[in-house]
Amino acid sequence: MTKKFPLLFFVSVLCFTSLAKAQEINFGFAVQTEVSNGILEGNYSTRTGVQHYLGIPFAAPPVGELRWQPPQQAADWQGVRMAKEFGPRPVQQYVYDDMRFRSPSVSEDCLYLNVWTPARKDETGLPVLIYFYGGGFTAGSGDEGRYDGERLAREGVVVITPNYRLGVFGLLAHPELSAESEYGGSGNYGLMDQAAAIAWVKKNIAAFGGDPERITIAGESAGSMSVSLQMVSPLSRDLLAGAVGQSGGAVNPQRPIPPLEEGEAWGEKFVEATGYGSIAELRQASTRELYETYTAGQLGSPPIVIDGHFITEDPTVTFRNGNQAQVPLLVGWTSTERPWGNFPDSPVAFQEMVKEQFPEQSEEILHHYSPETPRRSAIELASDTWIVLGTWQWANLQRQYSDQPVYRYRFDRIRPPLRGEQREQEPDGAAHATDIEYFLDNLSLSDQYAWEEEDRKTASTMLSYLANFVKRGDPNGEGLPQWPRLGEGETPEVMLLNTESEAKAFLAEPRYRYLLQMYEGARR
Repeated sequence: MTKKFPLLFFVSVLCFTSLAKAQEINFGFAVQTEVSNGILEGNYSTRTGVQHYLGIPFAAPPVGELRWQPPQQAADWQGVRMAKEFGPRPVQQYVYDDMRFRSPSVSEDCLYLNVWTPARKDETGLPVLIYFYGGGFTAGSGDEGRYDGERLAREGVVVITPNYRLGVFGLLAHPELSAESEYGGSGNYGLMDQAAAIAWVKKNIAAFGGDPERITIAGESAGSMSVSLQMVSPLSRDLLAGAVGQSGGAVNPQRPIPPLEEGEAWGEKFVEATGYGSIAELRQASTRELYETYTAGQLGSPPIVIDGHFITEDPTVTFRNGNQAQVPLLVGWTSTERPWGNFPDSPVAFQEMVKEQFPEQSEEILHHYSPETPRRSAIELASDTWIVLGTWQWANLQRQYSDQPVYRYRFDRIRPPLRGEQREQEPDGAAHATDIEYFLDNLSLSDQYAWEEEDRKTASTMLSYLANFVKRGDPNGEGLPQWPRLGEGETPEVMLLNTESEAKAFLAEPRYRYLLQMYEGARR
């Protein structure tokens, strides 16, 4: 991903936001509903038949003494609260050039969610999807156009996109924070924000026509890892009816969730870098001071940890004990998750790279990743060890240790270039995060790309699969290619999502089994 000049980015955001507001002014009228905190006023779009309620506080602002605290209950309000604009997005660096925000500002006061709900209600309550954005736990927001819930709401689903704290504001662990907490741990505050949003939805979704017993959660990348963690967390696992993961799972044996002490050690280095002497002093520091210390790049990012509260043990153990959410799971990855990097261009160079990175396992690695196709094999190895293995293992654990169906996919459609851009060469495959707009059928809200009819066809199919899964726990439906459940065997079928989607035997299965064995053996 490349970085752009911030000024140009902000101008484009202003134009996009103004257009969105103009559409609502021209095609909407006010509607109201009452939640536990008070009355909300949103917009009813006569253009789409969808009601929008934006910028709803689901927790108290995590500022001042609530900085680095678990989310607290939002305060009630008097009268009618306007819910027609997105709330502030979390404090973050501008890192990814494909993120287009519609919120007006950045703030630590960021715990807001957005609701899209069909105007026509079902007497029994509509199915619900909560979508968590990606961005490496360092960037992202629920207001991004690619996560917009209107298109899915038109299929009869209530859609929610919550914000959650990021970076040092969302993950800081520290001995002082652990000492003051009721459970003796710290960190993972952004993940607790997600759990608080799920609990708020459970309590209030009937006010929007949703069924509190039919809540599915979904996410991509960091959002997908979040979904896997919400499935094992005692704070949220009993509130779920389904789960969807796109490229990410917190059960990668190469990078297990570390103990609290590792996060606390990072936190001590961060506090030292700020020049402050205590957490109490740090809570009085400005957002700018913390942001500049964190983004100086010397410490990296704080880890998610086993904090004894949100995460009580290694998530893999929770799955193997059958204590995770026993719900249907739809999960997968893109065909070329990590296409960027300096990859070897000859068989000899690839062999040397493998021998250097895997000195004791190079022979077996080269058996699964052929040096005869050095670039493709290098991309697959980088993608597998980075993100695919954890996603693959998540699907397998849920299949093995639950009685619920698992549906697995690989997304193969290559996203078109930016409008006016000429590609020097065709991409190696579908890159990380390029499936988001397709699953939610939001191509029109990412109009910087030169979408073609084949893209729109793919998006329509994928939206139908997603809507069916949220409604029934099964993506299959009339007119769609049959999507089989994940089965056993050497090469179980996987759904290949593209213009012409089809299920095929997954011939790469043995290499993931080998990687799992290799990394788990190294941990013993």
